[in-house]
Amino acid sequence: MDVVQAVILSIVEGATEFLPVSSTGHMILVSYMMKIHDQAFVKTFTIAIQLGAIAAIVMLYYRRFLQGIDIYIKLCVAFIPTAIVGFLAYKTIKTYLFNPLGVSLALVVGGIVLIVIDRRVIARESRYTALEDISYKNAFFIGLIQCLSMIPGVSRAAATIIGGVFNGLDKKQATEFSFLLAVPTMCAATGYDLLKTDAAVGSTEIMLLACGFIGAFFSAWVAVRLFVRFVENHGFKLFGYYRIAIGIVFILYMTLGGSASLLKNL
Repeated sequence: MDVVQAVILSIVEGATEFLPVSSTGHMILVSYMMKIHDQAFVKTFTIAIQLGAIAAIVMLYYRRFLQGIDIYIKLCVAFIPTAIVGFLAYKTIKTYLFNPLGVSLALVVGGIVLIVIDRRVIARESRYTALEDISYKNAFFIGLIQCLSMIPGVSRAAATIIGGVFNGLDKKQATEFSFLLAVPTMCAATGYDLLKTDAAVGSTEIMLLACGFIGAFFSAWVAVRLFVRFVENHGFKLFGYYRIAIGIVFILYMTLGGSASLLKNL
């Protein structure tokens, strides 16, 4: 992997991490298009640069984190199901689900779900005056739905936003809770992944990681600020259409690419 590829991947990571479009899915598909395959350092890189995206959220929402301990407890309750399922299913998910075709199909299915959700329940008013007022029960169920995002292509943001809407939050609150829940979830997942990696890291790799961290930080910062305003005005349906379109495009790309390779070998 060279510097240009590192920058491209970092921008993709930051721009998609907190949108309901699946950052993991986009990273897998973009890596596939750039012909970056199964390198130990590349896997470590795509995991480590998530810390840049996390840092952007912490900077943007630091005031809410400083308001009191209650929000921390609610986030911990929401994180419990993901921690348990992630620990038990980590090896299976990494072995069988990280492939371009599976990601593409998950993007399409998730897009359809987002459109249906947007039409049927997104206009509901919140049961809570403030985000901190969410009940422990509802926080837990949002975390339970977040477990679906372990399937590459589903999207952690999409799962938690949908979970938030079904558990009494309005679209803005659901989006912000998704952002906040990303901090413990991504820190734990990133840390666990990095402990499992055996990639060698030298001066070149450190430079690539630094580029990736910076790129992910700034692209996530911009994406989050724009996303909240967009959702308030337009909801989630356009992200659903985007997921369906990009999923179909990649299915066609892989199908036609595979057919071309087959014809070339005949």
